[in-house]
Amino acid sequence: MPDKRLSLYFQLLNEIGIVSQLSRTLLESRMEHGMLLPHFSVLNHLIRVGDGTTPLKLANAFQVPKTSMTHTLARLVDAGFIEMRENEKDKRSKSIFITRAGRAFRDQSIQSLAPDVQALAKELSMKEVQAMLPALEHLRKILDRQRD
Repeated sequence: MPDKRLSLYFQLLNEIGIVSQLSRTLLESRMEHGMLLPHFSVLNHLIRVGDGTTPLKLANAFQVPKTSMTHTLARLVDAGFIEMRENEKDKRSKSIFITRAGRAFRDQSIQSLAPDVQALAKELSMKEVQAMLPALEHLRKILDRQRD
């Protein structure tokens, strides 16, 4: 790949990385209970794809070691945001279920961003957001396919 193209693709990934760091810091500053982005992300994932997944599947989905996911899940259990139950299909593992408190925490975390989103909307129009989303979704799908 010519250097100019490589540089452009790197710049794209670099900008996404910076946006990721800035958005992470913002969300973590708004969350209560000392929760961090990994905790929120697991709750958000469970709401998006549904209950009943295993710790190993979560670790694979988030591309983290199982030990890291186990630590994240333990913190969520301690906070009362998830329950770990015996896996009906495989008695050696657990199934993860989000609690009402977990759903409420996730929803409250999102709601806490409302003033920040309102400020963002003053500088970034809905039309611009709608124009960006398809390309970002496409990029996510490509990167997701490439990891397998």
